[in-house]
Amino acid sequence: MIEVIEGDIVTQMVDAIINAAGPGLRGGGGVDGAIHRAAGPALRRASMKLAPCPPGEARITGAGRLHAKHIIHAVGPRWRDPDAEAILARCYAAAFQLAESHACQTVASPFISCGVFGFPAEIGRRIALDCGERFLASSQHVRRITFVSFGRAQL
Repeated sequence: MIEVIEGDIVTQMVDAIINAAGPGLRGGGGVDGAIHRAAGPALRRASMKLAPCPPGEARITGAGRLHAKHIIHAVGPRWRDPDAEAILARCYAAAFQLAESHACQTVASPFISCGVFGFPAEIGRRIALDCGERFLASSQHVRRITFVSFGRAQL
């Protein structure tokens, strides 16, 4: 099942939260900063050990103080990057595969790269939903992906 909601990703009761991370995996602004602030300093220490993470790839850590078990740090491309749409699709695939390999049943994700990385919301949303649907068709563990938008722009 795929759902799209407006809300705060850090409050989602899921097995894994996908973080729209930067390559340094050290937290920052937007979704990345909100997740790091809510999870606490242990998340930054754990994620920085796994850096760098190039666009199109993902890494997994514990979730610190969050309700989730895991944070999956997925690095999307900037809109102006060559092959940005293909890289974004690989980013989602890598993140979903980590959820699968850690036997997660529920996953919450932002629309990666649709904030400061400049992806047009309509294109980013289409890629996210297409990747989610393709993934769920063959997943053994993941049963629900919730795409969480902080504002109405991506709904």
